[in-house]
Amino acid sequence: MNFDLALLGIAAVGALIFNFFVPQSWRESFLLTVSVTALFWLQPPLPIRWSGFLLPFFLLFLVIWSWWLTKPADQRSMDRQSWQTLAIVLGLVLLLACVRYLPPGWRPTLNRPPGIEVVGALAALFALFMWLIQGKKVERFLFGMLIIIGLFVMVKTEWIVVQISTVWRTLANQNPSLAASTDIFWLGFSYIAFRLLHTIRDRQTGQLPDLSLQKFVSYTLFFPALLAGPIDRAERFSQDWDRMSELTADDWPRWQKGLTRIVQGLGKKFILADALALGLSLNPTVATQTDSVFWLWILLYGYAFRLYFDFSGYTDIAIGVGILFGIELPENFDRPYWQSTITAFWQRWHMTLSSWVRFYVFSPLSRTLLRRKPRPSPQLIVFVSQMATMIIIGLWHGITINFLIWGTWHGLGLFIHKIWSDRTRKWYRQLQTYPRRLLLWTWFTRFITFHFVVIGWVWFVIPDFASAVDLLGRLVGY
Repeated sequence: MNFDLALLGIAAVGALIFNFFVPQSWRESFLLTVSVTALFWLQPPLPIRWSGFLLPFFLLFLVIWSWWLTKPADQRSMDRQSWQTLAIVLGLVLLLACVRYLPPGWRPTLNRPPGIEVVGALAALFALFMWLIQGKKVERFLFGMLIIIGLFVMVKTEWIVVQISTVWRTLANQNPSLAASTDIFWLGFSYIAFRLLHTIRDRQTGQLPDLSLQKFVSYTLFFPALLAGPIDRAERFSQDWDRMSELTADDWPRWQKGLTRIVQGLGKKFILADALALGLSLNPTVATQTDSVFWLWILLYGYAFRLYFDFSGYTDIAIGVGILFGIELPENFDRPYWQSTITAFWQRWHMTLSSWVRFYVFSPLSRTLLRRKPRPSPQLIVFVSQMATMIIIGLWHGITINFLIWGTWHGLGLFIHKIWSDRTRKWYRQLQTYPRRLLLWTWFTRFITFHFVVIGWVWFVIPDFASAVDLLGRLVGY
């Protein structure tokens, strides 16, 4: 994750300015400005000319276009506030483009942008595209979702990224033979894409509240959640946004709550996770250099806890920073390794992602299968829905064979647990009358659940199929 203490210090200064010096009526515009600027500033440097600037620029256009798609058909005209927001966004982009004329050490972004004339021309082309699409007789919701899903598949598939890099390098007069999958790293796209799909789908079903352009852009680009989530929902964000003008600088319980979460996150990320990363965490290099079965397991445990402390630590920091700005992001972790079933694990690990996929994949797919004639068996409906849900969660991390297997692994685990719990419900009710037996059974199932999850992390930490299979064999002494 592209995160360090300097960035946190800047966020803290921004929170002080926001609370003590920004007038209440300007707070929405301030948050919009900070979030748009962060989109460009946090983008890591890329080797292809202009790519580090153009990728955030394309993403910003995608966000604005998605807002246009989610507007009700009878409200597609731009009001005064929308034009003001568009002017702020365009002005920020042009201002950031001007830094190409500054020395590298003075640039707010690490990537040199193209000239203002190029940025202006691209903005005009995008505006023309929006106008042309508006006039086409297409199902705009479906079209928008297909565009976002198509882009997601492109940036998550390694060989497609290499092909895009080859073409881009050729157009930029750079050596195409150096094209690599690391040439295109689109900061925050995984999380922003799911937020956009959520808003488009909810507009299609009539559940999305009316969102101004300012609120929509700030929701999708809210800067604490850019790097690693969580995936907030528009209706929940909208409630906090509407109360932003009521915030007072001397709300000390809010400061205490936000700073406490930040300190907790710092401890998890920079003390626990980083300490494990120094030598007690599995990685591809260490896996090939370790022959002891005992130490392979220790390193795999270390990787499991490093992953948890790193991810949940950042989430705590993001939630804490959000609280300082009046936006309380949703929780994402709740003691996942302490759970006694794989179902409970997924109710407490990356909760916003699992909730998103459950709401937009599992439930619609289950309802579709239930309406089929003849209706499939209940077991088949559960199997197909759970496998589809977990495979999508796996491929969300990257379209590779290892992530596909990881998603399948958890899908099978959830299905087996569902069948087991259905067939042992009577026995489990009887077990609850024996407290000691129940306690022993709970500890046993925690042990099984934890190791099921830990073994699955092998497909996460090892990048290729053959090496992952080899490591799984060596973990059992083969």
